[in-house]
Amino acid sequence: MHPPVTRHRPPGGARRPFRLLIVEDEKRLALSLAKGLMAEGYAVDVVHDGREGLRRATEDGYDLIVLDIMLPGMNGYRVCGALRAAGHDVPVLMLTAKDGEYDEAEGLDTGADDYLTKPFSYVVLVARVKALLRRHGRSALPVLRVGALTIDQGAQRVERDGAEVALTTKEFAVLEQLALRAGEVVSKAEILEHVWDFAYEGDANIIEVYVSALRRKLGAGHIATVRGAGYRLVAGE
Repeated sequence: MHPPVTRHRPPGGARRPFRLLIVEDEKRLALSLAKGLMAEGYAVDVVHDGREGLRRATEDGYDLIVLDIMLPGMNGYRVCGALRAAGHDVPVLMLTAKDGEYDEAEGLDTGADDYLTKPFSYVVLVARVKALLRRHGRSALPVLRVGALTIDQGAQRVERDGAEVALTTKEFAVLEQLALRAGEVVSKAEILEHVWDFAYEGDANIIEVYVSALRRKLGAGHIATVRGAGYRLVAGE
């Protein structure tokens, strides 16, 4: 019997979510990635073994694979090489704790589309995922609209009343998390989990700095503070 695959599905929504496969033997990291990507609207499956990852990638129709290099059973280089030899063109984002030009070259030579070295920022990983989906013509991320705000997830562009508002990468990521759950309370811990580095152990009050910046740029009425609980994105004035 094949080992069970861990499946994560985003709540609600009739639109077919993009299907991502995470092949990562660090279970805590894999779960964190799955939770974060699910919050972005993706459907995510997780396996922890190279051979099982290859089988899943070959048999199931995934839109993108996040593939660690150091895996039990079969390493990521061999998994990616086998996929390409079999004619599968699914985008592959490789993850590794290694750091060096040789490793990157080897990964790309086996057919990987992009390469990310641990530890990495979650924001960067999501940006790479979106870019790969766009590049391969698989992306159709929704444009979020909340009152006068328009948040284009694919282009990472924000407009207020039709005028573009320049945001930093972190500011956009914080706003995006609030917009994905517009009208709901989103806690500081949830924002930290999805926006900051996995290794971040600093003060959660850093969120207040970014919320203050967003209020200055977008208008104070768009982000409500729910004391003791978090923040809620609303339609504004």
